[in-house]
Amino acid sequence: MNQTNCDTCAYYVYDEESDCMICEANLDEDDMARFLTGRTQGCPYYNAYDEYSIVRKQN
Repeated sequence: MNQTNCDTCAYYVYDEESDCMICEANLDEDDMARFLTGRTQGCPYYNAYDEYSIVRKQN
């Protein structure tokens, strides 16, 4: 499974309206239940935030 460190995930963003960090991954009901109950080893939607990935592809 993938990592679960939300701080480095591209889907973990600051929401100005609620003044906190939120996950914008599109979890279905089953995935959300597994995540909230801790029955998963890692987030299946984890996507490492890497702003330099496009630059590396160009080189």
